[in-house]
Amino acid sequence: MSLRGTTDVAVAAQLACLLEASAPKPGNVSPGCHFADTRYEDFLASAAAIGEPLAGAGSRLVGATVRLAVEATARWTQSNTNLGIVLLLAPLARAALIGPQGQDLRAALGQVLEATTVDDARDVYAAIRLAAPGGLGRAQAQDVADEPTLSLVEVMRLAAGRDGIAHEYASTFAVTFEAGVPALQAARRAALSWDDAVVETFLTLLAAAPDTHVARRAGDAMAADVSRRARVALDAGGVRSEPGRHAIAEMDRALRDGRHTRNPGTTADLTTAAIFVVLLDGASWRI
Repeated sequence: MSLRGTTDVAVAAQLACLLEASAPKPGNVSPGCHFADTRYEDFLASAAAIGEPLAGAGSRLVGATVRLAVEATARWTQSNTNLGIVLLLAPLARAALIGPQGQDLRAALGQVLEATTVDDARDVYAAIRLAAPGGLGRAQAQDVADEPTLSLVEVMRLAAGRDGIAHEYASTFAVTFEAGVPALQAARRAALSWDDAVVETFLTLLAAAPDTHVARRAGDAMAADVSRRARVALDAGGVRSEPGRHAIAEMDRALRDGRHTRNPGTTADLTTAAIFVVLLDGASWRI
């Protein structure tokens, strides 16, 4: 039985954020492992903050939900901890809440994305400016510093080649549904703990494609090297073997620098989206 009520959607969103942040993913913040400017507690506050905005995702446009969630997060933490997550979860939450009972979630999501407007884009631009993500740079067309003239899905299509979150909008969340969800489901069916299942899903996604956050901050060559390290860790057994866990620990040490430019943040966001979709499946994925 799928979970499609407002309370269930809000709890699933908050829990997805908590499970993702709590798993010791290499190069990311986790319990006892912080960045100089961002602590694990910032992610806890962010997870709590987005519950109410996402509970109301069925009654407002996607862009408004994104803006409200980012504003709510800013009241509780000064760090940009969840912009990418909110951009992914807002349309998923709306699809879950307004899609007819029994309708495939991805099909409902496609309808939500195609229905986005210039107003959605305007609200998302405002949210991005508020969150102020690092390494954003400038775009030749529809830059977030300007006022958009296209719908949200149209501006995301323009950015799809350089941004993993935009690529999800352009592909009806292909990575989430075709790679992230199956990897997480397989890990849980293999009786992996949530921590291990989340790390395995994260590594699987990262091994398959370079992280666009790393590419923006440290360049394409570094992003490719980070993906190579993920493949090495998986080939060694990943979370399922001692050599694999050693490779993950080595990878984590290699990805940490003073400005955390090697942080695979987009892959972490995509992992959160996969967790959210799996949790929406219902009772079979209870903690």
